[in-house]
Amino acid sequence: MNSRPRALRPTLRIGLSSLRAHRRRFAGTFLAVFLGVAFLAGTLVMGDTLRAGFDTMFGEATSGTDAVVRSADAITAPGESAGVRRPVPTELVKTLERVPGVAAAAPDIQGAGQLIGADGEPVGGKGPPTVAGNWITDPKLNPYQLAEGRAPVMSGEVVVNRGTAEKGGLNIGDTTILRTPDPVRVTIVGLATFAGEDGMAQVTFTGMTRADAERYLTARPGEAATILVRAGPGIGPRELVDRLTPVLPGGVEAITGQQSAEENTEMISSRFLTVFTLFLLVFSGVAILVATFSIHNTFAIVIAQRTRENALLRTLGASRRQIGAATLMEASAVGVTASIAGLAGGIGVAAGLQALFPAIGFPFPEGDLVISLPSMLLPLAVGTVVCLGSALLPAVRAGRTAPLAALRETAVDQSDASPVRAVIGAGLGALAIAMTLTGVLLSPSLWLAGLGAVLALAAFVVLGPVASTTAVRVLGGPLDRLRGVTGRLARRNALRSPKRTAATASALMIGVAVVSLFTVFGASLKATTDQTVSRSFAGEVAVSTPSFGAGGSGLSPRLAPAIAQRPEVADAVGLGRGVAEVGGRGRALTVTDPAVLARLFDLGHIRGSLDSLGTDGIAVTEAEADRQGLKTGDTTRLTFTDGEKENFTVRAVYGRSELAGDYVITRAAWAPHRIQDSDTLIAVSFRDGVGTGAGKAAVEQVAERYGDSEVQTRDEFARSSAGGIDMMLTLVYALLALAVLIALLGIANTLTLAIHERTRELGLLRAVGQTRAQLRAMVRWESVLVAAFATVGGLALGGFLGWVLVKASDGTSDSDFAFALPPTQLVIVALVGIAAGALAGLRPARRAARLDVLRPVATE
Repeated sequence: MNSRPRALRPTLRIGLSSLRAHRRRFAGTFLAVFLGVAFLAGTLVMGDTLRAGFDTMFGEATSGTDAVVRSADAITAPGESAGVRRPVPTELVKTLERVPGVAAAAPDIQGAGQLIGADGEPVGGKGPPTVAGNWITDPKLNPYQLAEGRAPVMSGEVVVNRGTAEKGGLNIGDTTILRTPDPVRVTIVGLATFAGEDGMAQVTFTGMTRADAERYLTARPGEAATILVRAGPGIGPRELVDRLTPVLPGGVEAITGQQSAEENTEMISSRFLTVFTLFLLVFSGVAILVATFSIHNTFAIVIAQRTRENALLRTLGASRRQIGAATLMEASAVGVTASIAGLAGGIGVAAGLQALFPAIGFPFPEGDLVISLPSMLLPLAVGTVVCLGSALLPAVRAGRTAPLAALRETAVDQSDASPVRAVIGAGLGALAIAMTLTGVLLSPSLWLAGLGAVLALAAFVVLGPVASTTAVRVLGGPLDRLRGVTGRLARRNALRSPKRTAATASALMIGVAVVSLFTVFGASLKATTDQTVSRSFAGEVAVSTPSFGAGGSGLSPRLAPAIAQRPEVADAVGLGRGVAEVGGRGRALTVTDPAVLARLFDLGHIRGSLDSLGTDGIAVTEAEADRQGLKTGDTTRLTFTDGEKENFTVRAVYGRSELAGDYVITRAAWAPHRIQDSDTLIAVSFRDGVGTGAGKAAVEQVAERYGDSEVQTRDEFARSSAGGIDMMLTLVYALLALAVLIALLGIANTLTLAIHERTRELGLLRAVGQTRAQLRAMVRWESVLVAAFATVGGLALGGFLGWVLVKASDGTSDSDFAFALPPTQLVIVALVGIAAGALAGLRPARRAARLDVLRPVATE
């Protein structure tokens, strides 16, 4: 019964003894597992913390609200995170207050409002919402608490949250501009806090009088976004909702405050947090994949170096299973220890991200880190399994060691690439090319193209040893002339084991490939934006607001007509935005003057006329017309957010939708259904003879009266539209730095182990006259050759995958994507990859140079 545990004890002792004796050889493996697990654990902890933070934040926002009365239906356009609901009448408050069990009810009027700071710059607008609303006098219904000053009582008086005031350099008594989007001069009379904090995450809030909120934030007086209701003593939220429901008009519903908080949390979690966490998990996966190659390479080299030791154990009676189990025992010990340390590192990573992202404007709520059991167990399991899986093949190889191998003089790994590997790799490559070409050219499919990309990566890994021999000979050719004998020795060292060279390079190759992929895709997105603006935008200047995400307040609808009155201006048209159901599905509407739109934007071939849309006409792109089965003269029904349903006649079908959108209606048609009107973009053209400089200056004079709008030439507008891509690439490069670091640790660890393996060889070179400087240079150049092979392969793979992603996106989207290879950026990536290889070789080179000349010669 106890024979199996007794058999395991020698295996355990052998594994742990070997690990203690050679612990320095596993330092690189430990670091690779540690970094990968730390990133994964940090991502999971950050995700849990954000979900809990938003849950707490929305819970506190509705803590004093027992019921929320709102419109029952919402219209959501594709790509939007939240639907648009029609307002509810504020006169309903009196009806609700008469319901038994209601202690208080107050309208909640909300809209976009952006404060201008003391320096003239807008506060916020870089992602998080910039909100304005009425100051609710009931302190339990109002999520904000007055901390300094007083509540607004006169028109033009506002309360702002303390965080917004600090960012804008504003104090009580200061007068500034609130863009709604029309500029409103306001005086700050109070500062507020949210649940004891300076604000609701990074959201800016401006509280106005109810009359001002109705005047500036709604289309007409007597409307509110929702009505907040507080129950009297002894009445629960559910009971309150049941009492309110019978008195509500059709199309209006009541939900509990807790339900409202849960919906808001779910909206954030299902959209933003899921994408954000998945984004970080992708880079965690890349880091762990890179670590897998480094770990496997370490164990493969260590097992090759311990051939005589394992053979001696076999001679003494150890079975194959015991030798393999001892190796896996080492891997388990390293994996578990590094993973546990990685969990602690992951908590530190999460704490760093929690401090970093709010500082750069991400709308993350404050709060303590949430460390759940699944978020700890999953990285621990992944780290251990990755380490064990990476050591599995070397362990099997160790178990196959023959007892007679103990009589051999050396155990240097001289493995070469097999013909079978070349055949398998070529087959995988052919299949990958066939699938990707099918997915991007014949039958556009991101999934098919993605599967082909994965197969292409597998083909590169399998063919690595086959390609490494030729690649190292070509890349190392100049070394013979530039570095003489030292360069020749470095090249031959890199050639002696193609499998080892390829395995060492694979980790860095994956890192460089992902960097190249995002570099190519980012350059293609920029080229697409430039192509879109150049092809579609026919004006001389564009007026926009420097905001993104939910921030900002847009442009005043009165700005475009004011610009058009300037003598230098020929045409000016604003593009507003609306939402309605078209054919039963939510769609975004472009609200504009269609006749002027056609003069300032290239809409392609137009069937019908844009001049006669009126209040019951609509223009549709060809793509949407085909989807809906519409043609000029047909009628389609639009359902607006106010519940009104109207029939619109298709009076024009146009070809392109890139800047103009898929559906166009007039401002007169939209006016009865609007809530808070604003423009997102204004296009301007000048009269003949007016230069760009003079025309732009004239537009700026008008725009200055309407807040912080930015006037740009067509080229400047194209560049600024693509500005977010550079920010995205910077974040991507920062996240990929971990994978590249792990790859460099793998190169350094491989070279260090190779130096131990070549101890006698290095000693003989020193004995016959090689200097320490030459020895260091030889090791460094070997590292550079491995890095160069990895970099070239990574650039080729990344460029191919970038092309696949661009073409697949083009085939599955209505927009025309442009493919672009950025030579400067790719050259920089290549130089950084090669320089990183030289850096990775520094420590192994120093260790090799410190070897004693005589001791290596005497080594057995």
